[in-house]
Amino acid sequence: MAKVFVTREIPESGLKILKEQGYEVVVGPRELISREDLLKNVVGVDAILSVLTEKINKEVIDAAGANLKIIANFAMGYDNIDVKEAQSRNIYVTNTPGTLTETVAEHAMALILSLAHRIVEADQFTRDGKYKGWGPMLLLGEDLNNKTLGLIGFGAIGQRLAEMAIKGFNMKVIYYDVKPNPEFEKNIGGQFVSLEELLKNSDFVSLHVPLNPQTKHLIGIKELSLMKKTAYLINTARGPVIDENALLNALYTNDIAGAGLDVFEYEPAIVETRFDLREFLKLDNVVLTPHTASASIETRSKMSTMAANNIVATLKGETPLNLIKIN
Repeated sequence: MAKVFVTREIPESGLKILKEQGYEVVVGPRELISREDLLKNVVGVDAILSVLTEKINKEVIDAAGANLKIIANFAMGYDNIDVKEAQSRNIYVTNTPGTLTETVAEHAMALILSLAHRIVEADQFTRDGKYKGWGPMLLLGEDLNNKTLGLIGFGAIGQRLAEMAIKGFNMKVIYYDVKPNPEFEKNIGGQFVSLEELLKNSDFVSLHVPLNPQTKHLIGIKELSLMKKTAYLINTARGPVIDENALLNALYTNDIAGAGLDVFEYEPAIVETRFDLREFLKLDNVVLTPHTASASIETRSKMSTMAANNIVATLKGETPLNLIKIN
């Protein structure tokens, strides 16, 4: 009987698929699993279904042993896995592409709307009993209509957000990526520009790039200094894409208007890190969510199903559909 270890609790849709195959399925806790428990539970397994909070490196692969055939990541990104190490041992690594496009794009737009209309501030203001009646200058925000949205990274999520912005809010869209997308520009709109031009001209800058050596601290002191003082920065990608030290300084000195963050540089820590992120909690112009951009019932169920199907294909001797290959 094949053994599968699922590092954290996931939606039942994927677990059901694995159990129906007759596999021995062990599921980790809902909260973070300790490194010790991770290393203990992977021993002798045929498959690991991992989530992005677990670093699946040489140590884990060694602990698993010779039976390990696949590491199925419950995420679109896979920066938590040493793919080269796995490939060197003929172990498949898979992800869940295409499952979270709509949800993450919606979340990014929710952060944009929350900042523009000061939703979080207004909610707290009301809860604190400060609302004494309507006033013409009370919590003034701004419209999205005719504002410019700059997208750094123009894959599926960036494109969906661009479509929402253009069709739903009459926004202008500019984007930066490794290459332009003339078909999207023709059919939907948007304009390919340089990173510098995007930062200088956007009212909202939203990040949609994977985390790799080229994108770590893509947004730092220099890039933040190029942004408008009235602009907002949105991150639903990966925390280390932003130099948070530089971002916090830019927010305190009013070099930019605010930020919407779903991910953090030293995640999962948000309030206790090398650079004290408790400072973020003092700012009214920052909206924080706990890495929940893909947290819809529909999306997480699709991710669970896809990860499980990748495992089933592998254990049947087939090549999984969502195989990751790197040089």
